[in-house]
Amino acid sequence: MFRHKLSPFIYLLIGLAVLGFGTQLFNNTASLLINLLLMVAIGAVIFGIIYYFVLRKRTSNDIKKYKRAVKQSKMKYKKEQPGKQTVTQAVKKNSALINKRKDSKNRPSHLRVIDGNKQKRKNRASF
Repeated sequence: MFRHKLSPFIYLLIGLAVLGFGTQLFNNTASLLINLLLMVAIGAVIFGIIYYFVLRKRTSNDIKKYKRAVKQSKMKYKKEQPGKQTVTQAVKKNSALINKRKDSKNRPSHLRVIDGNKQKRKNRASF
């Protein structure tokens, strides 16, 4: 009910805006262009401020999980810079590999199983 009362008012407002735009376009074109550019610039500044303070910090849950997985993967597969190695460094590296192998057998996998809907398969013979 409220919508039907508001509809003629909106049409009147849009009509007056079109009429004002047309008269401004034909009578004072330079001022119209300056006003349009000024409105676009102010809108861009307001959008930039809102984006910088509000929208930029809001990340979705999937993006957070992805960033955490990338960080974890980088930590796992991080390699040392190639260069000269002394004998003690080579021995330390070999002992570290042996310890790492022992730890990897005891440590659970970092992968997670995602349950699917295998039980809800469609019976294709009934089609």
